[in-house]
Amino acid sequence: MKSAVITFPGSNCDRDMAVAIEKTTGKAPARIWHGESQLPGNFDLIAVPGGFSYGDYLRSGAMAARSPIMNAIVKAAEHGTAILGVCNGFQILTESLLLPGALMRNAGIDFVCREVPLIVENTGSSFTKAYQQGEQIIIPVAHHDGNYFADDETLDRLEGDGRVAFRYAEPVNGSARNIAGILNAKGNVLGMMPHPERHIETLQGGTDGVRLFKSLAQSLLEAV
Repeated sequence: MKSAVITFPGSNCDRDMAVAIEKTTGKAPARIWHGESQLPGNFDLIAVPGGFSYGDYLRSGAMAARSPIMNAIVKAAEHGTAILGVCNGFQILTESLLLPGALMRNAGIDFVCREVPLIVENTGSSFTKAYQQGEQIIIPVAHHDGNYFADDETLDRLEGDGRVAFRYAEPVNGSARNIAGILNAKGNVLGMMPHPERHIETLQGGTDGVRLFKSLAQSLLEAV
């Protein structure tokens, strides 16, 4: 699997993401600075990691979404490349209009940093097929602006099309319908607030994030 991890000013989970990809797939991803205007080759997976790009000024992810590399990522997504956005990466994907809705300040205006239970809602995507429908997993969160919002029409469409990938099993940040992660219409773009890269080995307290990366690698292998 040929992959890449994007780094923005203020990213702080890019190394974690790169380590997770290498540990679970056996191949180190390319590391790409946000100021590049082109991707150095064709990739099977592009990961947009967590952090506080540009210090979360204006809105979380708003400035990073205007970085030069995002034009190339949008084009790659349109051509079917798998795009994974985690935490700040999810925020960037919504600001880039690759995913609908917005991530707002957490209900209660609290920074949430803990392990949370998630329900796997969709197992038909290349990101989630290694999980079981309705399975409950544990993945850490660490965010201040993870409150997912969309209008009722958009939420109904996401639900009806099976594009809710993960749902919080308990209230975490005020997200509409407890949504923790969503897919685009094609199913090749996933945005999620929880951090699967932080649960890939037992020393981290759990391994429920491993299957997301293994699922991607297996799906891409089957597609060859």
